[in-house]
Amino acid sequence: MAYKRKLEKDIRCPLEYGLDVFGGKWKSRILCVLGTQGTLRYGELRAEMANVSDAALSAAVKELIADDMVERAQFDEIPPRVEYSLTPKGASVIPILQDICRWSGAFHREVTADAPAQCQQCDYTARK
Repeated sequence: MAYKRKLEKDIRCPLEYGLDVFGGKWKSRILCVLGTQGTLRYGELRAEMANVSDAALSAAVKELIADDMVERAQFDEIPPRVEYSLTPKGASVIPILQDICRWSGAFHREVTADAPAQCQQCDYTARK
C-alpha cells in the first residue's frame, strides 16, 4: 500500500516545492546520511540519526519515497531485508544541501562560537 498524505499540498512556487520535499527537521538529514553512507538498512539509518523517534523517521522516509528522493528495495529473504538509497533525484539535491550547510555554518558560528563549521552528514562525495 502506497503512502498517502493526510492533506493535499498547496504548492504555489518552486521554492515551496523544494522546501516541502527536503525541508523539515529530518528529511535533509536523511538525504545527507544516505548521500554520505550510500545504501543503508533501516537499523543502520536509524543509528546514524540521533534523537529521532521511529515514528518520525519512518514518516519522513515514507515522504521521501513518495517524492522520489529515496528508493526502498525489499528482498525476499529470511530474515526480511529492506535497503534505502538515494534516487538520482535525491542525489541531485545534495550539493544544494551542502551549500545551505556551508551558509548556515558561516552565520551560525557568528552566534555560537562552539558550533561546527559543517556537519558530518553534509560532507558528501559523489559516488561514480
